Amino acid sequence: MSSTDTLTSSQTSTNAQVLDATTHANIHDKLARALGIKTAQVNAFVKLYDEGATVPFIARYRKEKTQNLDDAQLRALEKSLNYERDMATRRLKITELLSTQGNLTDELQTRIDNATSKLELEDIYLPYRPRRRSPAAKARAAGLDVAAQAVLTQEITLTEALADYQVQSTISDDNGNEIEVDFSDIDKQLAGVQAIIVDEWTQALDLLDNLRSGFAKTASIVSSVASEEKREVGEKFKDYFEHSESLARLPNHRLLAMLRGRQENVLGLKIEGEDAPFIEKIVKHFEIDAKAPAERQKFLTEAATSLWKEKWRPHIEHRLLTEKRLTAEADAIDVFANNLQHLLMAAPAGRKVILGVDPGIRHGVKMAIVDAQGHVMLDGEDKPVVATVYPFAPDNKMDEAKKVIDTLLSTYNVDLVAIGNGTASRETDAMIKEILATNDALKAKAVIVNESGASVYSASELASDELANLDVSVRGAVSIARRLQDPLSELVKVDPKAIGVGQYQHDVNQNQLADSLDKVTQDSVNAVGVDVNTASPAILAHIAGLNRNVAQQIVTYRKEHGAFDSREALKNVPRLGAKTFEQAAGFLRIHNGSNPLDATGVHPESYALVDSLLAQASKPLSEVIGNDGVLNTIDTTTLAANDDNVSVKAIIEELAKPARDPRPEFKTANFREDVNSIKDLSEGMTLEGVVTNVTAFGCFVDVGVHQDGLVHISQMANDFVADPMNRVKPGDIVSVRVISIDEKRGRIGFSMKPESEKPVRTAAKSTTASTDGEKTSRPRNNNANSDRPNNSRPAADKRPSKSRGKRQDKDNASNRSKPVKNDKAEAPSKMGTLGALLQKAGVTKNKK
Repeated sequence: MSSTDTLTSSQTSTNAQVLDATTHANIHDKLARALGIKTAQVNAFVKLYDEGATVPFIARYRKEKTQNLDDAQLRALEKSLNYERDMATRRLKITELLSTQGNLTDELQTRIDNATSKLELEDIYLPYRPRRRSPAAKARAAGLDVAAQAVLTQEITLTEALADYQVQSTISDDNGNEIEVDFSDIDKQLAGVQAIIVDEWTQALDLLDNLRSGFAKTASIVSSVASEEKREVGEKFKDYFEHSESLARLPNHRLLAMLRGRQENVLGLKIEGEDAPFIEKIVKHFEIDAKAPAERQKFLTEAATSLWKEKWRPHIEHRLLTEKRLTAEADAIDVFANNLQHLLMAAPAGRKVILGVDPGIRHGVKMAIVDAQGHVMLDGEDKPVVATVYPFAPDNKMDEAKKVIDTLLSTYNVDLVAIGNGTASRETDAMIKEILATNDALKAKAVIVNESGASVYSASELASDELANLDVSVRGAVSIARRLQDPLSELVKVDPKAIGVGQYQHDVNQNQLADSLDKVTQDSVNAVGVDVNTASPAILAHIAGLNRNVAQQIVTYRKEHGAFDSREALKNVPRLGAKTFEQAAGFLRIHNGSNPLDATGVHPESYALVDSLLAQASKPLSEVIGNDGVLNTIDTTTLAANDDNVSVKAIIEELAKPARDPRPEFKTANFREDVNSIKDLSEGMTLEGVVTNVTAFGCFVDVGVHQDGLVHISQMANDFVADPMNRVKPGDIVSVRVISIDEKRGRIGFSMKPESEKPVRTAAKSTTASTDGEKTSRPRNNNANSDRPNNSRPAADKRPSKSRGKRQDKDNASNRSKPVKNDKAEAPSKMGTLGALLQKAGVTKNKK
């Protein structure tokens, strides 16, 4: 179990202890309804979860108890459970506080019970939160409450209301502390009276709800350049220098871009909306127009204005923006998590000898060879097989470089060449392909590999421990080779935020991001399983039930005592207790050990059940494992009743395909050899590429030119695309067509629409988002999860300013509720008419 999981589990366990059985039952019923599952399933999960079971363990080995809830459902249940428990705990606390104050009413209790978010709960409590130094509190302490009630309830003048007021020489708060205030003249006294009235009105929560709802529908968010000197340094935010759009319809990624611009002091943000209609509603609610005399009515109208402008509107603006921000952050975290999962679960090249190549120009091309097990190869003198060559300027030692590489490939029978996709990657790729083409005896194939985060790993403590005898500059080449061999095992060694598949990761809640990414990594690692005799501490730490300390203990024990012969031997590892063994054992593989079952996903607790199966079949394990024919003939009816955890069917499926790897088959994209930079591209060109990042507004594709081009959501298919993640994922190999090139700004626009289905009619280029509105690409060494907005639909969505300005939400990403429409000049002919049918059939009507 990771440290994050331990913290979360501990916190939710503490919250659970303060809640009564009825509250627990209500939470479970609510979660069942929300997630579309049975209450019994929720109850079963919660019982296991509170006992310390991890989600991967429950998903794999307690399916019978949860009635087959999968890991995705369990993760959603876990997240919702923790949130609802936090909410219930805060409900209790607020109820207790209001009750102690004597302010708890049936109406407030109902509001508290029905609150759906933590923000809403705090809003309910806000008017009652003690504020001993507020103007209203000071006025009450000064004895002005009597005058305030008179103004509210009696038809008297303001002077009459204050006629009996006596200025106090000293004023103290509830704790007896003296307050320095001055209510010596009538103007100050009236200000105090008004403060008390406004404070009392803030408790009209129904009215506040009504005003918030109305304001939310009409408010706009406006961004502007903070100052003229920021125009040049903040050029990446220029699309927001003069921008306004509906707050309600503001897309998540644009809000995050604006907030980043504000954080960097480039943009100023404000919420614009009307005041008069909402002040009128306040006046109507408190029946101020019916108040007399006129002086009193005017005074109360001013109080209503103060309530709106100084209290409620700022509060409403803050809450609306906070809700939007939290939603945007949650969306960004989900995008990051989904992309990371696909990257971690990318197809492994498998047990092959690989030459890892870390391209470079001035500092040379670093190389290292890893064997089929991922270890750095040693030469005849037991020295690591590494090399550095300088084929490019300023050294230009191309012939020498080719000779060194040819020797490495020949001597060590290299299967694959993994080339990092950083600086000089295409030049290095071309050089190696030339070497392979010249020497027919070489069997290797060159593959471009995403190297994001390799430099972070190279300088890490883990790399120093694993590759202590290698220079930091060469460790990156080893990491690149291992990434091709087994992406999961290598990528877990790098902070996910350095891998390059997220948006605005430094702007979102860091604890929530870390928790989400940790869970994704844990689920991915446990879905595949690890060889306990070769695994690094980094990947072992993500196994269910383990943490960094126990993972390191396993590796240390392995070094001291040799390879583990059985899962049972893991119990000898210090700090690996019975509960930890239960959670982790099924995900730890031991190949060529004393028990063949230790290399499968069958949990040790089910070994006795397997023995019963073998007895039924009257065959040894060696003849049963991997043999569908024999397994399908076994009579399991007498065994099912004895199984309370994993079904006999699940065990038979595991025996039929032991330790099956859920990752896809390994394949690579074929980059065009004549396309090495953005200068080689031309509009209309069709290329094969690899999806590197998926966002809410499209996906980025690497075609081997150092910038990842953008396929905007409107260019992903001819039909409507609601969510790009439903169409592609990182690592997918796709065919794209170049539709726009902005060489100066390093931006490329791609389309995945079939070229044959393009509209027949031609017209001038449109400036809508569906054509050239997204001329965006990401610099190779500044991926979409960089701090720089330019890299992930930046700060400014990367659109030409002429197509934006103060337009209201023309971005297709913000209009995903309806299909994108092209300009009329490019609109396809309306199907169903005779002309269109003839045109589709290739027949042209003669003009009369």
